[in-house]
Amino acid sequence: MAREKYYLYRYEPSLVAAVIFVVLFGISTILHIFQAWRSKSRFLIPFIIGGLFETIGYIGRILSSHDRESLSPFILQTLLILLGPALFAASIYMILGRVIILTNGEKFSLIRQKFLTKLFVTGDVLSFLMQCAGGGIMAVAKDDQKKVDLGQRVVLAGLFVQIFFFGFFLVTAIVFQLRARKHLTSLAVNLPWMKHLNVLYGTSVLILIRSVFRVIEYIQGNNGYLLRSEVFLYVFDAVLMLAVMVSLNGVHPGEIAALLREKSERGSLVELGRPGTEAGKGGRGEAVAV
Repeated sequence: MAREKYYLYRYEPSLVAAVIFVVLFGISTILHIFQAWRSKSRFLIPFIIGGLFETIGYIGRILSSHDRESLSPFILQTLLILLGPALFAASIYMILGRVIILTNGEKFSLIRQKFLTKLFVTGDVLSFLMQCAGGGIMAVAKDDQKKVDLGQRVVLAGLFVQIFFFGFFLVTAIVFQLRARKHLTSLAVNLPWMKHLNVLYGTSVLILIRSVFRVIEYIQGNNGYLLRSEVFLYVFDAVLMLAVMVSLNGVHPGEIAALLREKSERGSLVELGRPGTEAGKGGRGEAVAV
């Protein structure tokens, strides 16, 4: 029995939707570049590259809207939109490590801080490379069904790796919060670590939802329900990844980088006391190590 023909697109790619998201991702990425430069947050470089991937990926969809049989823009959008969230994840992993350093909270973490970032970023790199390899195989082998199937399996494996590490990362962050909040309550006055943890949870869940969507999409295959309508890509990928970027525009982790520099300049102590707080009673603040 002959296999069904592999189609690059089973719909007409929307020019309007692609233009809208190129503009939105582009604006958010430019803002992230400025914010990272101003706050000297080099650990956000992967996040910025992820934003560039998303922007250029949707430019590929603009090109595909004019010629949906053209292979080059299809490969461009397939790879870059697929890989962008893995780069977002790399920076998100680093945020937790910096929160732990800021609060001197390593004793509350499941994993020692010096291993935490390395572990999760290593998992993210593995996921990135697997998705890149699988996406590349699929993009250039549209007339060879065996290679297409192989590419899909490799991408699926990469997505499962991403989901596993993200799930473990969320568990690690939640355990840290539950253990630390009883002992670091006073830090909430001047050090907004909980604010950044909450944004970390939100962005992580969004990336997880997107990854699960991609898993289902690849399991269904080229003839699957999700690939027959463009709306699913925008609802479960574009909108969610834009929300990740905008969330970190609004609560930018460069604030953590600035506080870490201040901590370093002061030695190892930051004066946290304020009039009216428990630490500030008697006109003298309690020095708390952060």
